[in-house]
Order: sequence, then structure tokens, then C-alpha cells
Amino acid sequence: MAWYPEAQRLELPEASTQAAIRPTQFIMHSIAAPWTAQRMYEYWRDSTNLDSHFGLGYEGDLAQYIGTETKADANYRANLRPDGTGAVSIETASNLQHTDPWTPVQMERLIELGVWLHQRHGIPLRICRSASDPGYGYHRMYADWAVGGTGCPGDARVRQFHDLVFPGIVARASGQTPAPVPSEEDDDMPQMLNKPNAVDHALISGKWTPLAFEGTAPIHGPGVRHDTKVKVYLALTTHPETRVAGHFYLVDSDGISNKSDFLTENFFGGGGHTFTCSGDVPAGRTLRFELCAISPDGSETLLLHRLAEGPYWAL
Repeated sequence: MAWYPEAQRLELPEASTQAAIRPTQFIMHSIAAPWTAQRMYEYWRDSTNLDSHFGLGYEGDLAQYIGTETKADANYRANLRPDGTGAVSIETASNLQHTDPWTPVQMERLIELGVWLHQRHGIPLRICRSASDPGYGYHRMYADWAVGGTGCPGDARVRQFHDLVFPGIVARASGQTPAPVPSEEDDDMPQMLNKPNAVDHALISGKWTPLAFEGTAPIHGPGVRHDTKVKVYLALTTHPETRVAGHFYLVDSDGISNKSDFLTENFFGGGGHTFTCSGDVPAGRTLRFELCAISPDGSETLLLHRLAEGPYWAL
């Protein structure tokens, strides 16, 4: 088994029991959940008999669950072929519809891992020309890689694969100077907000609940213009007549807020809901979000995931 030294090793039980492969491909996925690499490990371990070799969170946290010379189950017929070859797979955190782009740090980790796979296993520096051809690809590229077809990893990430990630792997592995991955500090382009939180939380009926996101409590720091979406996913067991509402609001340095700002529309029932807000966050203030679920029988509503995302620019 081969283990990438730059990834956290979170070994799944099946890592020592599944069949051996000779890795010839690297296939990139979006997991359609805003999860950390640790949360992906827990999902593979506790909730399904499927798995991938690697998991990558929004913040660049990278973990390996199965050695790259052992089969993982993310790629359908590419997992293990009759000739003993197989694909190395990585699941990457995304929004629930896998429509958002990779963050700059996610792209950097993909490039670094892609270079190591070329150096360690000899995966050739080309995009796969068929479902069995050695090289680099993404999940929806070939039907043999996905049961029943898939849109994964989404249009935005497919463009990034062709324009930035794969050229970055080739350039770095070849000792060339690649075009830089867009930085969150570039002045001529917006920074991209991607703050998930996958910790389950019970919402008390009728009570406004501030939402925390991974990394920092506020959605934005001060002094920005933003176009923010907060996406929440409620348990499907939620009463269908449960009314769900949200507030964006500004908080100053003394903790004083005006919660009449940015009242969002209402939704009903479980599943995914999206709340949107655009505007300025002046210096000395931060933008926050809170959620209220009112169920007709007074029962609690289980919040499974939330994600704050969207572009923002310095004022």
C-alpha cells in the first residue's frame, strides 16, 4: 500500500482487505456535501460500504483513507479492471448540488497530489482518452466511471480542471513554471466565500438560532461588498408544513445588531433551502445569519448541513 505523506492518514477498516490494484488513473469527484476530510472519513466508516482513496475539505484539509495500491469504490468499473489496473479517487467538499468551484487551496492540493501520483505510480501526464486509458480525469467524463451517469464534479470544476488543475499538474511535474492558481488576495478578482458546517443541530420550534460556520463565527470580516448565499439542509423527516425563515444581519464591534436588515423569504418542509443577500459590510461590522423553523406540532427540526458561499470584494 502507498500512502501520500502530505495527507492525514485516516485508515478505513477495508484498507487492509480490499483487492490490490495497479493505479493508472486519478479521478476527481465532488461529494455534494460541505464536509471536512474528517467528516468524509466518518461517513465512509459509519454510513456506507462505499469509499474513496482521499478526501479534501474546503480549507485544504486532505486525508487518505485507503492506500493507492488498494481498490476503492468511487469509480464503478474503473475501481478494478480485469487486468489489475484501477483508478485513484478523491472526493472534494462542495455545495449540496456540486455546482460551486474548487477553492484556491483545494486546487493547490489537487495539483500537489496529482504530481505525487505521477512520481509515485507513473500516471502519465495526459487527460484520459478513454475510460480505461491511463491519465487524469473527473467523474462524469466516462459512463464506465459512474453507475447510471453523474454530473459530478459540476460544470465550474470541470472548467477548473481543464484550465488550471490539470495544466498545473503537468507544469509542476515537468519542472516548468505554471500559471499561478488564483489567490484569495488578487485585487482584480473577488475572493470566494466557502464556509461549511456539517455538525447536526436541533432547531427549537419558533426560536431564532444564530448559525456558526467553520473557521470563524461571522460569515464575513468587515469592509466588504458581498453576494452571499446561505444554504441549509433540513432532515427529510421535517414536518412538511414547517415554516423556515432566515435573517442576515450586521453586528458592530460592541455586539449591537439590527435584525430587521436582510430578512429573507420563507420556505416550507425538509430538504435543501437557499437564502440570499447582497450588500456592503462596512468596516467595524460583520455579517451573520440566523434561522428559525416553526413546526405546526411544536417539534424540533434537525439541521444537517449549512454552507455560506459567494463572492466578496474589499471596499
